[in-house]
Amino acid sequence: MKTILVIEDTELNIDLITQLLEDEYNLVIAKDGAQGVEMAQSQQPDLILMDMALPVMDGYEATKKIRETNKTLPIIGLSSHAMSGDEVKALEAGCNDYLTKPINDKLLFDKLKEYLK
Repeated sequence: MKTILVIEDTELNIDLITQLLEDEYNLVIAKDGAQGVEMAQSQQPDLILMDMALPVMDGYEATKKIRETNKTLPIIGLSSHAMSGDEVKALEAGCNDYLTKPINDKLLFDKLKEYLK
């Protein structure tokens, strides 16, 4: 079973993602960017779902830090800010892809299949 590291600080979003994915994937959760960077190394996930607005260290900075040691790990940025500049900023930080919240279930599953094949 593939492992997804979910870096998200909002309990409601963690619950929604868990309900959607727990049957298909092994999920590990980090609640801030700094913890997410640590877990990206210690847990060796197959993919990361990265909230871009996080406490301690935001998702942009956390993505850059992860990219310093892991260039190929798929990272999908998540944000409730659907501003056009946010997606560009996430991709420039090193995200492979970007989804806006509320998460479209089908789009999320399509992206996971694409990156975890």
